Amino acid sequence: MSYEKVFNGTVVLENKVIDNGYIGVNDGKIAEISSEKLNGKQHIDLSGKVIFPGAIDVHVHSFSNPEEGFETTSKLSARGGVTTFLDMPYDLPNPINNTEILKEKIKDLKKNSYVDIGLWGTISKRNGTEKIKDLIDEGVMSFKLSTFETDAYRFPRIPNDEIIKAMKVLTDTGILVAFHSEDDEIVKGLSKQFEEENKTHNLAHAETRPPYTETAAVLMLMEFAKWTGAKLHIVHVSHPRTLELIKLFKEMGTDVSAETCYTYLLLDEDDLKEQGPPAKMNPPLRSEEDVAKMWEHLKAGNIDLISSDHIVWDIKDKEKGYNNIFKSPSGLPGVEIIVRVMYDAMINQHNMSYNEFAKLMSTNAAERFSITGKGKIKNGYDADFTVIDPNEEWEFQQENFETNIDLLPFKGRKFKGNVAAAIIRGETVFDGKELKVKPGYGNFIEGSEMK
Repeated sequence: MSYEKVFNGTVVLENKVIDNGYIGVNDGKIAEISSEKLNGKQHIDLSGKVIFPGAIDVHVHSFSNPEEGFETTSKLSARGGVTTFLDMPYDLPNPINNTEILKEKIKDLKKNSYVDIGLWGTISKRNGTEKIKDLIDEGVMSFKLSTFETDAYRFPRIPNDEIIKAMKVLTDTGILVAFHSEDDEIVKGLSKQFEEENKTHNLAHAETRPPYTETAAVLMLMEFAKWTGAKLHIVHVSHPRTLELIKLFKEMGTDVSAETCYTYLLLDEDDLKEQGPPAKMNPPLRSEEDVAKMWEHLKAGNIDLISSDHIVWDIKDKEKGYNNIFKSPSGLPGVEIIVRVMYDAMINQHNMSYNEFAKLMSTNAAERFSITGKGKIKNGYDADFTVIDPNEEWEFQQENFETNIDLLPFKGRKFKGNVAAAIIRGETVFDGKELKVKPGYGNFIEGSEMK
């Protein structure tokens, strides 16, 4: 049999690796996987490279800074080997909490994206739960809520009674609900105290958000999920104690998953102390000892997936924090960076397997968020591949990125293993040097139907 395209390289399947494997593709779908040579009209030779299932980043903010948007963010995504991402709902000026705004965002996505994208929805601070099912009907994949208030309209703290209502509605749909989990009162109180005392040094950001601000919020949410039956997801877990609690609740039968970000595995509070604004994020970076324990949990299977929490702030806004850390916005870019830095960390530094990398960077996300036809190199699935050159050594310098690396605390670090290609539905979107498709190639990925 002959296929439209045949890809050849080291192929990473769910539970094994084919060192010299072949993938036959028809109509953008995987039609055959073999250790024997396949015939095709077009042969894409990736020998010496590792073909992973396309990386999925479930935590991207394309519109918190409206100067970015889908075209810019998806371009960075393709360059970073992320073939699918889920875009967060806290857009400026309007959050995705009603169908009118959602429909406009979908139009924008279809016109401007290079990669496939699914969308998060959210609810307003009060009386937003009645719009949940309408948002699901229009294709929202999951819902993001917060126990911490960044902005009363755009990124509100949802009161506990509204959280319970939302969980009950979402339990009936089978759709996942995720949370930014920090205790609003403690963080706001400590931050006010520190500023009044002129304690605005870099580490003050971490000192006003101690680990118990995360663990207390997560505990409450898991208890709510236990009583409502909600499918709960905790985003950007920063501390091993949180993972211990999540593991405990999983063992007791609560449907909860844990996501961490590349930053909490590669950086610690010394980076915040030394570099300030480029290392400021919520929750904050933790101690070197805590980071070591995060890796122990990752290897033990207690972290379900890794995301970037990508956001690109104007460098002028970030620079406001150099004299007062509280003046800098929180968050940093990541969608162009996460795959390559995590490959080096997991494979080269921590001796994890290709299969583990695939699960944490793709498969688990697809399964947890019910992203149909993605996350595995398997017959019938989309031919989405993240291709890594395992031998390429590179340094964190501006010439290697379109992201402004002044926004990142990695300058000068050296890595091994780089993105050689991003392939979506059988098409090479990024060839390791430049984009090969036009904006609009990316598809809108609708959420799964309500149960």
